[in-house]
Amino acid sequence: MPENTQIERTGCRIGMVNYINTAPIYEVWKETVRRQEWRVHEDAPAALCRMLAAGELDIGVVSCYEYGERPEDYRIMEDLSISANGPVGSVFLFSRVPMEALDGRLVLLSNQSKTSAALVRVALEEFAGVRPHYMTGEVNGRSGRDQQAVLAIGDDALRLVREGRYPHCYDLGEIWKRETGLPFVFAVFAVREEYCRQHPAELAEIHREFLRCRARGREEMYLICSRVAPRIPMACEDCYAYLRAIEHDLGAEKRLALEKFFGYLIARGECSPAALPLKIQHLPA
Repeated sequence: MPENTQIERTGCRIGMVNYINTAPIYEVWKETVRRQEWRVHEDAPAALCRMLAAGELDIGVVSCYEYGERPEDYRIMEDLSISANGPVGSVFLFSRVPMEALDGRLVLLSNQSKTSAALVRVALEEFAGVRPHYMTGEVNGRSGRDQQAVLAIGDDALRLVREGRYPHCYDLGEIWKRETGLPFVFAVFAVREEYCRQHPAELAEIHREFLRCRARGREEMYLICSRVAPRIPMACEDCYAYLRAIEHDLGAEKRLALEKFFGYLIARGECSPAALPLKIQHLPA
């Protein structure tokens, strides 16, 4: 075989979370983007993090914690996120006792998002001053009764809110806003460094498509809600109110919020000091 022979990979491998909070972008993408070389893989946030870290994806909608763990491997796509400026409505700590009574108690953390798990630890330990015991696992109706509180995210959280099984429901976006005055960025659109270097033109094209889908999704929000609300199930009006609170940009205040969160995690030894300053992949003019 000749030396230096390489098989050049074509196309892009994109990881998407098919939660309701991504619907204003992803529903439009599924309906309008017809590029076979852009292969989309749907999975839970934690699975997409693993795939992006392993180089099995080029772009992923992943927990911001994933970027914080491996900042040398990624850049963050400009002006795209899954965020909330206050209550998020789908990231909750559900508890049988008040938060201040969780010291030494068992808290079950969803295994679907390291970001939300880290935010719970910050909220409990840094803001409320309690030190619970943690376990990580599946959040569902069969969870054991040993835990006093449960972190649930995404569609699981929306279902638990409607079931009303826990007397205390703490919206983590609301807690973060109250304590810091900032929005919270739950997920980012992260790109592997080598893809940024090797395929800048294709990356810019995909970036513009994400922004186009977001703009159209805002215009067609109620129609999108009518399509996705039955997944929970929830009323279309409730879905609309929920998605109106979800933001998908990454403006200056949200970048500041990311820096604040990573500052906490660095101080706690939970993420790489190289997470700051943020590495933003800007869209060419």
